[in-house]
Amino acid sequence: MDSSADIEDSSVAALDPSTLQPRSRIEKLVANPLVLISPFFLWGTSMVAMKGALTETTPLFIASVRLIPAGMLVVAFSMLIGRSQPKGWKAWLWIGLFALVDGAMFQGFLAKGLDRTGAGLGSVMIDSQPLAVAVMARFLFKEWIGPLGWLGLFVGLVGISFIGLPDDWILAVLNGKIPAIAVEQEVWSMLFRHGEWLMLMAALSMAVGTILIRYVAAVVDPVMATGWHMIIGGLPLLVLSSLEDPTAWEGLSWAGWTEMGYATVFGSAIAYGVFFYIAAQGSLTSLSALTFLTPVFALLFSTWLLSESLSLVQWSGVMLTLLSIYLINRRVQIASWLSSQLSIFSFVHPPIALSNTSEAVSVDTILTEADSDSGAR
Repeated sequence: MDSSADIEDSSVAALDPSTLQPRSRIEKLVANPLVLISPFFLWGTSMVAMKGALTETTPLFIASVRLIPAGMLVVAFSMLIGRSQPKGWKAWLWIGLFALVDGAMFQGFLAKGLDRTGAGLGSVMIDSQPLAVAVMARFLFKEWIGPLGWLGLFVGLVGISFIGLPDDWILAVLNGKIPAIAVEQEVWSMLFRHGEWLMLMAALSMAVGTILIRYVAAVVDPVMATGWHMIIGGLPLLVLSSLEDPTAWEGLSWAGWTEMGYATVFGSAIAYGVFFYIAAQGSLTSLSALTFLTPVFALLFSTWLLSESLSLVQWSGVMLTLLSIYLINRRVQIASWLSSQLSIFSFVHPPIALSNTSEAVSVDTILTEADSDSGAR
């Protein structure tokens, strides 16, 4: 298994944009807090924009229009700065698989789920995907999770349950009662009528895509691969949209087109570009720590612009899920701090020294890629 240092160094080398601007200007740009949080702001607000456009058109049409133009912009920019095109059947095979999972499935589930739930709540479910990434990386790559990581996974599972399950069920369990649940077929039918569970499927699709990007980046430039996976992944969504409603675009007003344009250009292409630009300067740790800002922005703007509201149980689930994301993404740093403060907490430390271990930080590299591999939340 490659060390995280090798992965991170190769990613930085592959994406180094130092030829575009003087180094001093780049350092000032990356140090600007507004620039640092801008991808998460754009991702969060694009969820709100998509939700607004759903009142005028179909989910699959929005998903396809969001992916394909954004992918074209990324491919065009990659060609402009001299990135190499995919070569050989192996490269295109990996891109095709990446497009199916992280393009078509992720965006399809996201758009369908967003049609049945709020933008803020949906964003929280989407951003729970680092939990699934951590589990898959543990079993596929033998990555270290540690006590804090497992605590984060448990808290996240509880939070997602609070968000996705009916309030009556949660309140019944908290009161020590057995919730009244219908027959099995009705249970699953009811759950998947709720957008939160479709959002969870989207999060799982993105988590698998995060694992796949390791293999994709080994055979093709990751930026170019991301652009092509948007284009290829958007095509089946466009076909399905045409079959579902050939006139999906006719009902869009100028406001609807503006919302879709914002989600495509700002929420996909620009947010993706800014994220990778900052990541290329070695700010992966800072970006990973800011993951929770995406659902925070989505919740704030969906409440303000769409007048969305959550129940007390759902708000509790949101808080628990955000806490779990923080614990998963920052578990190594928290463990290191605890070890330096109190020796009795040394059991939370990774099995080898943090400063020199690849096992302890490689999951964090993967989790950071969870925010960058699709570029289209």
